[in-house]
Amino acid sequence: MVSGRLVKLVVFELLELAAFSVPTLVVTEQFAAALQGTRNRNEKTVYWLGVSCSIAYVALVTLVVWVPVKVLFYRKRYLQAKIRGWSPVMLMCVVLTTLPCFAFSIAVTEVQKSVSNNSTSSLPKTLPDFQVSLVLTSLIIVDIIEKLRKYSLRGRPISGHIPYDLQPQQQISSISEQVESKDSTPAPVCSTPSPRVINVEEPTSSSPVMRVMSRQDERAQIFLMSFVMWYDTIEMVRVAGHPAVFGSAWVFPVYVFSYLSLLRIILLPSVPVLGSMGIILQDFPFIFVRLGLIAALGTITPVLGLCKNILVTGSFVYFNYLINLQAFSVTETSPF
Repeated sequence: MVSGRLVKLVVFELLELAAFSVPTLVVTEQFAAALQGTRNRNEKTVYWLGVSCSIAYVALVTLVVWVPVKVLFYRKRYLQAKIRGWSPVMLMCVVLTTLPCFAFSIAVTEVQKSVSNNSTSSLPKTLPDFQVSLVLTSLIIVDIIEKLRKYSLRGRPISGHIPYDLQPQQQISSISEQVESKDSTPAPVCSTPSPRVINVEEPTSSSPVMRVMSRQDERAQIFLMSFVMWYDTIEMVRVAGHPAVFGSAWVFPVYVFSYLSLLRIILLPSVPVLGSMGIILQDFPFIFVRLGLIAALGTITPVLGLCKNILVTGSFVYFNYLINLQAFSVTETSPF
Protein backbone atom coordinates (compact mmCIF):
# COMPACT_ATOMS: atom_id res chain seq x y z
CA MET A 1 0.00 0.00 0.00
CA VAL A 2 1.33 3.42 -0.93
CA SER A 3 2.15 5.54 2.11
CA GLY A 4 0.68 8.99 2.61
CA ARG A 5 4.16 10.45 2.89
CA LEU A 6 5.05 9.22 -0.59
CA VAL A 7 1.79 10.56 -2.02
CA LYS A 8 2.44 13.96 -0.45
CA LEU A 9 6.00 13.99 -1.83
CA VAL A 10 4.86 13.16 -5.37
CA VAL A 11 2.01 15.70 -5.32
CA PHE A 12 4.23 18.46 -3.94
CA GLU A 13 6.99 17.79 -6.48
CA LEU A 14 4.57 17.73 -9.42
CA LEU A 15 2.93 20.97 -8.30
CA GLU A 16 6.29 22.68 -7.87
CA LEU A 17 7.49 21.45 -11.26
CA ALA A 18 4.32 22.76 -12.90
CA ALA A 19 4.67 26.11 -11.12
CA PHE A 20 8.31 26.23 -12.24
CA SER A 21 7.74 25.48 -15.93
CA VAL A 22 4.20 26.52 -16.95
CA PRO A 23 4.52 30.32 -16.44
CA THR A 24 7.54 30.54 -18.73
CA LEU A 25 5.76 28.58 -21.47
CA VAL A 26 2.64 30.76 -21.25
CA VAL A 27 4.46 34.11 -21.23
CA THR A 28 6.85 33.17 -24.03
CA GLU A 29 3.91 31.94 -26.11
CA GLN A 30 2.35 35.38 -25.68
CA PHE A 31 5.61 36.96 -26.81
CA ALA A 32 5.79 34.66 -29.83
CA ALA A 33 2.21 35.57 -30.78
CA ALA A 34 2.97 39.29 -30.47
CA LEU A 35 6.12 38.87 -32.53
CA GLN A 36 4.19 36.95 -35.19
CA GLY A 37 1.82 39.92 -35.44
CA THR A 38 4.67 41.99 -36.87
CA ARG A 39 5.16 39.52 -39.73
CA ASN A 40 3.03 37.80 -42.31
CA ARG A 41 0.08 36.28 -40.44
CA ASN A 42 -0.17 33.37 -42.88
CA GLU A 43 3.36 32.24 -42.09
CA LYS A 44 3.75 30.83 -38.57
CA THR A 45 7.50 30.29 -38.66
CA VAL A 46 8.31 33.02 -36.16
CA TYR A 47 5.56 31.86 -33.80
CA TRP A 48 6.60 28.22 -33.73
CA LEU A 49 10.24 29.20 -33.46
CA GLY A 50 9.48 31.20 -30.30
CA VAL A 51 7.39 28.38 -28.85
CA SER A 52 10.05 25.77 -29.57
CA CYS A 53 12.75 27.95 -27.99
CA SER A 54 10.65 28.35 -24.85
CA ILE A 55 10.11 24.58 -24.63
CA ALA A 56 13.84 24.01 -25.11
CA TYR A 57 14.67 26.54 -22.37
CA VAL A 58 12.24 25.01 -19.87
CA ALA A 59 13.50 21.50 -20.64
CA LEU A 60 17.12 22.63 -20.28
CA VAL A 61 16.78 24.36 -16.91
CA THR A 62 14.58 21.54 -15.62
CA LEU A 63 17.01 18.76 -16.53
CA VAL A 64 20.22 20.66 -15.77
CA VAL A 65 19.23 22.65 -12.66
CA TRP A 66 15.85 21.76 -11.17
CA VAL A 67 15.96 17.95 -11.20
CA PRO A 68 19.63 17.61 -10.07
CA VAL A 69 19.08 19.99 -7.14
CA LYS A 70 15.90 18.18 -6.10
CA VAL A 71 17.56 14.77 -6.32
CA LEU A 72 20.62 16.02 -4.42
CA PHE A 73 18.53 17.34 -1.53
CA TYR A 74 16.45 14.15 -1.47
CA ARG A 75 19.49 11.85 -1.43
CA LYS A 76 21.68 14.05 0.79
CA ARG A 77 19.28 15.24 3.48
CA TYR A 78 22.10 16.58 5.64
CA LEU A 79 22.62 19.37 3.08
CA GLN A 80 19.26 20.87 3.97
CA ALA A 81 20.38 21.32 7.59
CA LYS A 82 23.46 23.23 6.40
CA ILE A 83 21.44 25.71 4.34
CA ARG A 84 20.00 28.26 6.76
CA GLY A 85 18.17 31.49 6.15
CA TRP A 86 17.31 31.00 2.47
CA SER A 87 15.55 28.57 0.18
CA PRO A 88 17.33 27.13 -2.89
CA VAL A 89 13.98 26.19 -4.45
CA MET A 90 12.67 29.75 -4.24
CA LEU A 91 15.97 31.04 -5.61
CA MET A 92 15.62 28.81 -8.67
CA CYS A 93 12.03 29.94 -9.23
CA VAL A 94 12.82 33.65 -8.89
CA VAL A 95 15.89 33.53 -11.14
CA LEU A 96 14.93 30.91 -13.73
CA THR A 97 11.17 31.51 -14.03
CA THR A 98 10.04 34.88 -12.68
CA LEU A 99 12.91 36.89 -14.18
CA PRO A 100 12.43 35.56 -17.77
CA CYS A 101 8.66 36.00 -17.46
CA PHE A 102 9.00 39.64 -16.43
CA ALA A 103 11.54 40.22 -19.20
CA PHE A 104 9.24 38.72 -21.84
CA SER A 105 6.28 40.69 -20.48
CA ILE A 106 8.23 43.90 -21.08
CA ALA A 107 9.26 42.59 -24.52
CA VAL A 108 5.60 42.04 -25.43
CA THR A 109 4.78 45.69 -24.70
CA GLU A 110 7.78 46.84 -26.75
CA VAL A 111 6.71 44.70 -29.70
CA GLN A 112 3.17 46.06 -29.52
CA LYS A 113 4.47 49.64 -29.39
CA SER A 114 6.67 49.00 -32.41
CA VAL A 115 3.68 47.68 -34.33
CA SER A 116 1.63 50.76 -33.45
CA ASN A 117 4.55 53.06 -34.35
CA ASN A 118 4.74 54.40 -30.79
CA SER A 119 1.13 55.58 -30.93
CA THR A 120 -0.86 54.72 -27.83
CA SER A 121 -4.14 55.10 -29.74
CA SER A 122 -3.66 51.76 -31.51
CA LEU A 123 -2.40 49.93 -28.44
CA PRO A 124 -4.74 47.42 -26.75
CA LYS A 125 -6.96 48.83 -24.01
CA THR A 126 -5.24 46.69 -21.42
CA LEU A 127 -2.72 43.88 -21.23
CA PRO A 128 -4.02 40.38 -20.44
CA ASP A 129 -4.03 39.79 -16.70
CA PHE A 130 -3.84 36.01 -16.92
CA GLN A 131 -0.11 35.79 -17.61
CA VAL A 132 0.90 38.12 -14.78
CA SER A 133 -1.45 36.44 -12.32
CA LEU A 134 -0.16 33.03 -13.36
CA VAL A 135 3.48 33.98 -12.75
CA LEU A 136 2.90 35.42 -9.28
CA THR A 137 0.43 32.73 -8.26
CA SER A 138 2.88 30.00 -9.26
CA LEU A 139 5.62 31.65 -7.22
CA ILE A 140 3.33 31.92 -4.19
CA ILE A 141 2.26 28.28 -4.56
CA VAL A 142 5.88 27.11 -4.48
CA ASP A 143 6.44 29.22 -1.37
CA ILE A 144 3.37 27.67 0.30
CA ILE A 145 4.47 24.15 -0.58
CA GLU A 146 7.93 24.71 0.88
CA LYS A 147 6.34 25.90 4.14
CA LEU A 148 3.91 22.97 4.23
CA ARG A 149 6.65 20.35 3.86
CA LYS A 150 7.29 20.32 7.62
CA TYR A 151 3.72 19.12 8.27
CA SER A 152 2.44 15.62 7.90
CA LEU A 153 -0.96 14.93 6.37
CA ARG A 154 -2.51 15.05 9.84
CA GLY A 155 -1.03 18.48 10.55
CA ARG A 156 1.76 17.61 12.99
CA PRO A 157 5.30 18.76 12.15
CA ILE A 158 7.49 16.00 10.75
CA SER A 159 10.28 14.81 13.01
CA GLY A 160 13.47 16.75 12.36
CA HIS A 161 11.76 19.89 11.06
CA ILE A 162 11.96 22.96 13.28
CA PRO A 163 9.07 25.42 12.91
CA TYR A 164 9.92 28.78 11.39
CA ASP A 165 8.88 30.69 14.49
CA LEU A 166 11.15 28.65 16.74
CA GLN A 167 14.63 30.12 17.12
CA PRO A 168 16.76 27.77 19.23
CA GLN A 169 19.78 30.09 19.47
CA GLN A 170 17.76 32.93 21.00
CA GLN A 171 16.04 30.58 23.45
CA ILE A 172 19.32 29.01 24.51
CA SER A 173 20.90 32.40 25.16
CA SER A 174 17.91 33.62 27.15
CA ILE A 175 17.92 30.48 29.32
CA SER A 176 21.64 30.83 29.94
CA GLU A 177 21.23 34.48 30.94
CA GLN A 178 18.51 33.58 33.42
CA VAL A 179 20.62 30.86 34.99
CA GLU A 180 23.66 33.14 35.19
CA SER A 181 21.60 35.87 36.83
CA LYS A 182 20.60 33.49 39.63
CA ASP A 183 23.91 31.72 40.10
CA SER A 184 27.40 33.08 39.83
CA THR A 185 28.63 29.92 38.14
CA PRO A 186 28.48 29.78 34.35
CA ALA A 187 25.44 28.08 32.95
CA PRO A 188 25.93 24.76 31.18
CA VAL A 189 25.58 24.62 27.44
CA CYS A 190 22.02 23.73 26.52
CA SER A 191 21.24 21.34 23.75
CA THR A 192 18.98 22.25 20.86
CA PRO A 193 15.36 21.83 21.92
CA SER A 194 13.19 19.34 20.15
CA PRO A 195 10.67 20.67 17.63
CA ARG A 196 7.52 22.05 19.21
CA VAL A 197 4.42 20.19 18.14
CA ILE A 198 2.05 22.59 16.42
CA ASN A 199 -1.38 21.18 15.87
CA VAL A 200 -4.88 22.48 15.43
CA GLU A 201 -5.81 24.67 18.40
CA GLU A 202 -8.90 23.19 19.96
CA PRO A 203 -11.18 25.87 21.43
CA THR A 204 -12.37 25.49 25.01
CA SER A 205 -15.84 26.96 24.53
CA SER A 206 -18.75 24.72 25.43
CA SER A 207 -20.84 26.00 22.54
CA PRO A 208 -20.61 23.70 19.48
CA VAL A 209 -20.91 26.67 17.11
CA MET A 210 -18.11 28.57 18.86
CA ARG A 211 -15.93 25.47 18.88
CA VAL A 212 -16.32 25.13 15.12
CA MET A 213 -15.81 28.84 14.42
CA SER A 214 -12.77 29.11 16.73
CA ARG A 215 -10.67 26.37 15.18
CA GLN A 216 -7.25 27.55 14.00
CA ASP A 217 -4.72 25.69 11.90
CA GLU A 218 -1.32 27.04 10.93
CA ARG A 219 -1.58 25.52 7.47
CA ALA A 220 -4.60 27.71 6.68
CA GLN A 221 -2.69 30.73 8.03
CA ILE A 222 0.19 29.93 5.66
CA PHE A 223 -2.14 30.22 2.65
CA LEU A 224 -3.66 33.43 3.97
CA MET A 225 -0.41 35.20 4.87
CA SER A 226 1.35 34.14 1.66
CA PHE A 227 -1.20 35.93 -0.53
CA VAL A 228 -1.60 38.90 1.82
CA MET A 229 2.17 39.38 1.92
CA TRP A 230 2.41 39.76 -1.86
CA TYR A 231 -0.79 41.69 -2.49
CA ASP A 232 1.11 44.97 -2.81
CA THR A 233 3.42 43.52 -5.47
CA ILE A 234 0.45 41.95 -7.28
CA GLU A 235 -1.31 45.31 -7.38
CA MET A 236 1.83 47.04 -8.65
CA VAL A 237 2.28 44.56 -11.49
CA ARG A 238 -1.39 44.91 -12.42
CA VAL A 239 -0.79 48.63 -12.89
CA ALA A 240 1.58 47.74 -15.73
CA GLY A 241 -1.44 46.51 -17.70
CA HIS A 242 -2.86 50.04 -17.93
CA PRO A 243 -2.32 51.50 -21.44
CA ALA A 244 -0.89 54.72 -20.01
CA VAL A 245 1.80 52.65 -18.26
CA PHE A 246 2.78 49.99 -20.82
CA GLY A 247 2.48 52.58 -23.57
CA SER A 248 5.17 54.71 -21.92
CA ALA A 249 8.53 54.22 -20.24
CA TRP A 250 6.87 53.76 -16.84
CA VAL A 251 6.52 50.05 -17.57
CA PHE A 252 10.24 49.56 -16.88
CA PRO A 253 10.41 50.86 -13.28
CA VAL A 254 7.12 49.12 -12.46
CA TYR A 255 8.40 45.71 -13.55
CA VAL A 256 11.93 46.23 -12.22
CA PHE A 257 10.89 47.25 -8.71
CA SER A 258 8.14 44.62 -8.64
CA TYR A 259 10.73 41.96 -9.39
CA LEU A 260 13.11 43.33 -6.76
CA SER A 261 10.34 43.12 -4.17
CA LEU A 262 10.01 39.40 -4.94
CA LEU A 263 13.64 38.68 -4.05
CA ARG A 264 12.83 38.56 -0.34
CA ILE A 265 10.76 35.43 -0.96
CA ILE A 266 14.09 33.60 -1.07
CA LEU A 267 14.62 34.27 2.65
CA LEU A 268 12.99 32.04 5.26
CA PRO A 269 10.54 33.57 7.75
CA SER A 270 12.96 32.95 10.63
CA VAL A 271 15.62 35.29 9.17
CA PRO A 272 15.84 38.44 11.36
CA VAL A 273 16.51 40.77 8.41
CA LEU A 274 13.33 39.76 6.58
CA GLY A 275 11.43 42.77 7.94
CA SER A 276 14.15 45.18 6.85
CA MET A 277 14.32 43.59 3.41
CA GLY A 278 10.57 44.08 3.03
CA ILE A 279 11.03 47.82 3.62
CA ILE A 280 14.13 48.13 1.44
CA LEU A 281 12.90 46.04 -1.49
CA GLN A 282 9.19 46.82 -1.48
CA ASP A 283 7.63 49.60 0.57
CA PHE A 284 10.34 52.26 0.27
CA PRO A 285 10.86 51.95 -3.53
CA PHE A 286 7.11 51.65 -4.10
CA ILE A 287 6.62 55.09 -2.48
CA PHE A 288 8.59 56.79 -5.27
CA VAL A 289 7.14 54.61 -8.03
CA ARG A 290 3.57 55.33 -6.95
CA LEU A 291 4.28 59.04 -6.42
CA GLY A 292 5.73 59.23 -9.93
CA LEU A 293 2.79 57.37 -11.46
CA ILE A 294 0.25 59.58 -9.70
CA ALA A 295 2.10 62.77 -10.61
CA ALA A 296 2.59 61.81 -14.28
CA LEU A 297 -0.46 59.69 -15.12
CA GLY A 298 -3.00 60.36 -12.39
CA THR A 299 -4.49 57.97 -9.87
CA ILE A 300 -4.06 54.83 -11.94
CA THR A 301 -2.49 53.22 -8.89
CA PRO A 302 -4.53 53.17 -5.67
CA VAL A 303 -3.78 55.98 -3.24
CA LEU A 304 -4.41 53.45 -0.47
CA GLY A 305 -1.34 51.55 -1.63
CA LEU A 306 0.76 54.71 -1.41
CA CYS A 307 -0.54 55.37 2.11
CA LYS A 308 0.30 51.80 3.08
CA ASN A 309 3.87 52.12 1.80
CA ILE A 310 4.40 55.44 3.60
CA LEU A 311 2.92 54.27 6.90
CA VAL A 312 4.77 50.94 6.92
CA THR A 313 8.10 52.57 6.06
CA GLY A 314 7.63 55.44 8.51
CA SER A 315 6.54 53.21 11.39
CA PHE A 316 9.42 50.81 10.79
CA VAL A 317 12.02 53.58 10.84
CA TYR A 318 10.44 55.34 13.84
CA PHE A 319 9.94 52.36 16.13
CA ASN A 320 13.25 50.67 15.27
CA TYR A 321 15.63 53.64 14.96
CA LEU A 322 14.27 57.12 15.75
CA ILE A 323 12.72 56.16 19.07
CA ASN A 324 16.16 55.12 20.33
CA LEU A 325 17.62 58.59 19.76
CA GLN A 326 18.07 60.91 22.70
CA ALA A 327 15.68 63.48 21.24
CA PHE A 328 12.88 60.91 21.35
CA SER A 329 13.78 59.54 24.78
CA VAL A 330 11.11 60.70 27.21
CA THR A 331 10.07 59.45 30.61
CA GLU A 332 6.79 57.63 30.44
CA THR A 333 4.44 58.94 33.10
CA SER A 334 1.25 57.27 31.90
CA PRO A 335 0.23 54.34 34.12
CA PHE A 336 -1.38 52.61 31.13
